[in-house]
Order: sequence, then structure tokens, then C-alpha cells
Amino acid sequence: MDDVFTHHPYRPLADRMRPTSLAGFFGQQHVLGEKGALRQAIEAGSLHSMVFWGPPGTGKTTLAKIIAHCSDAAFISLSAVLSGVKDIRAAIEQARQHQAEGRLTILFVDEVHRFNKSQQDAFLPHIEDGTIYFIGATTENPSFELNNALLSRVKTYVLKSLPADEIKQLLVRALEHEAGLADENLSLEDDVLDALAFLADGDARRALNFLEIAADLAEPDDHGRRLITRSIVQDVGAQSLRRFDKGGDAFYEQISALHKSVRGSNPDAALYWFARMMDGGCDPLYVARRVVRMASEDIGNADPRGLQIALDAWQTYERLGSPEGELTIAQAIVYLASTAKSNAVYMAWHEAMADARQSGSLEVPMHIRNAPTNLMKDMGYGKNYRYAHNEEEAFAAGETYFPEAMGERVYYQPVERGLELKIKEKLDRLREKNSLSNK
Repeated sequence: MDDVFTHHPYRPLADRMRPTSLAGFFGQQHVLGEKGALRQAIEAGSLHSMVFWGPPGTGKTTLAKIIAHCSDAAFISLSAVLSGVKDIRAAIEQARQHQAEGRLTILFVDEVHRFNKSQQDAFLPHIEDGTIYFIGATTENPSFELNNALLSRVKTYVLKSLPADEIKQLLVRALEHEAGLADENLSLEDDVLDALAFLADGDARRALNFLEIAADLAEPDDHGRRLITRSIVQDVGAQSLRRFDKGGDAFYEQISALHKSVRGSNPDAALYWFARMMDGGCDPLYVARRVVRMASEDIGNADPRGLQIALDAWQTYERLGSPEGELTIAQAIVYLASTAKSNAVYMAWHEAMADARQSGSLEVPMHIRNAPTNLMKDMGYGKNYRYAHNEEEAFAAGETYFPEAMGERVYYQPVERGLELKIKEKLDRLREKNSLSNK
């Protein structure tokens, strides 16, 4: 049986090449391999509600249609971008008619994360009573974008970007298949095929769209073959950006990768992720702000110069703009990744905040209150306060500064790296003096 839809001159290549059976589906072997959970469910006829989570062009819509085809179920499709509650009600009514006729219904919702809470809730009773089998598709993390009530009623399958070799197989198939470009008398070298696969960036639909455009631009050679050249492919992909949704999962995953590479003292990986974000169209000023955060959170007092370098990079970028200013951010990233690390202040701050929230409105001890008036002095404000600069080493050993009900606390624990090694030695010495003074 042919596993693609019948050729139609007005349908895009990506749609013409959409498979209708698992045999023609490329990729996702982690769920569709012989022991893959989804394959076993499809082959066993074990239909259930599910959500497909993955980047664009990984087969979410295609899989939903294959499941409907294999289970002989009616297929109703909604787009969360274009549909509202009225459309949901109409789809449910249609599903009820199918149910009365003894036929199952798959309700497919593309970009399901675009539906708000009440719209998502509208599906729940119909999933539970079997009116529909729900299949949602999303490029966003379902944990954040879908209601817990809906998530508890579906199984989530994670789909991955297609590797380059699978993209190449897909392109070759489109070139050779009668529903594809077999009649176009096209020719291209292996390196051009590689370039097309690279431009696709793991997105099957994107790969086929690029191939279709390149085919339209192909020019005949002396033998009557229409050549797709490297220059044509370069023109097709000239305006394409790598996957970097400014607000989606790819955005936060790459920011996280940059931050963790800096924290892990790997300047090369940090530069790579910064370059990925710049290539994908990320705002350099956003990265500059995050770099300042890294300087404080992960370097801290182990090397206070890191914070100044990060701030300088931010300011320099604002003055130079792109692309020159991006180098200064790269310089700061490399410095932070290469220098000593400490999160001691970060940890201390969170501990102090936790105590502040839990301790209530404890009074400031009388001896460290300011006493600008005679009345306040008469009330004991500032009484017995020891001015540190008048003490040996400018340190009043044994003096206390916390609320009396709390007792003393130690939040800041400097690490034995960079400048904090010296800070630790000094604080250890002063804390020892406090200990001896209080005996």
C-alpha cells in the first residue's frame, strides 16, 4: 500500500510527502522503534489520549493522522491559534454523532498550549466519557503550559529533532517518489544534499519546503537535467535562522546551557551556546543581563572583577551595538567561565531571606540603634555600642548584631578559591576572636 497521499498539483511538497503509515514515517525511534511504547500501542490498537511535545517539523500532526488511520477513527482537527470555545463545542458535537454511529473520534489540537485554562478544561469531561480521544501537539513544555487536570488524563510523548542523516533520507525520497519531485528531472550533488539537510535544522517540513523552493530555482544543464546547485541552496537558506523561539523552550534551554557552561568553567562550551543564541536572533542585551547575574551568582567574591567586567561588557555593547559589541559580551563570558567560582553569597542571601521571612518583626537590639535625639539616648538607644574603628583590628570582638531572640547566625561560608580564600581566612580569624571573647 502506498504510504503517501495522492499527488495533487496545488499541495505543498511537505503535505504531498506526508506518510499515512508507520512504514513511511521518519525518525522518533525512541517511541516508534520495535519496542517503542507508542508503536506498541498503535499496533495493539490501544488507543489513548496523548500529547506530542517537540520542535516544529518532527511529525506531531503526521503521527496523529497515522494513529487515526490505523485505528479507523474519525479525525477532527482544531488549531488553538484559530479556534475558540464555539469551535470546540462543534467538534464535540461531531464526535457525539460519530459515537452514536459506533465510530471512534480523534480530536487533534495543534498548538494546544495556546488554549487558556477554561478552553483546556472544556475537553476534560469528553475525554473521560470516551466521546473523544484527545491528541494535542505543542512545541512548549506541557508541564508549564497545560493544566494539571488535562495532563493527568493524557500520556505525553516527547518528539525530537530529526538528525541530518534522516533528513537526507527524507529529501532523497521526495526527489524519487512520484508524489514528490520524481517528474522534475532534478539533479544535485551529495554536498548540496548535505547543505539542504543542514539548513533544515532537524525540521522535516522545513527541509521539504527548502527542497521545493530550490527545485523551482533549478536551472537546466547541457544534458537537460535541472541542477540544484550549492549557490541555489545558499540563496534559499540566506534568511533562515536557527531554531530559537524567543520565549519558548529552545530559548530557555539554550540560556540554561550557557549559564551552566560558565558555572562549569568551560569557556568553549559557553562561547558555543552564546554563538547559537546570536545565530538564532536572540537579543544580545538579554544575554548581557544574564551574564551580570552569572557574575554575581556563580563567581561572587571569589573574583569581584567578574561583576565589573560583565557590567562593562553590557555598557560597551550599548555603545557599539551589533556586531562589534557582541565581542565584548563574549569576552565577559570567557572571563567568567575561566575564573574562580563561588556561590557563597548566593547561598547566604537565600538563607538570610528565609530567616527574615520566618522570624517576623524582631526588634533591632538597643545597642545598635541610632540615637539622633536626647530622648532616644535617654531611652537607651545606642547604649554600650562599641565603635569598631576604635577596637584592635577595627573589630569589636564579642559584639552582637542580630536580634536577641534569634541569636547569632552564620550565613556566609566563603569557599577556598580565588579572593574568597583570603576572605575565609580573615572571617575564620574574627569568628575565633568572637568565640574566645564570649567564653
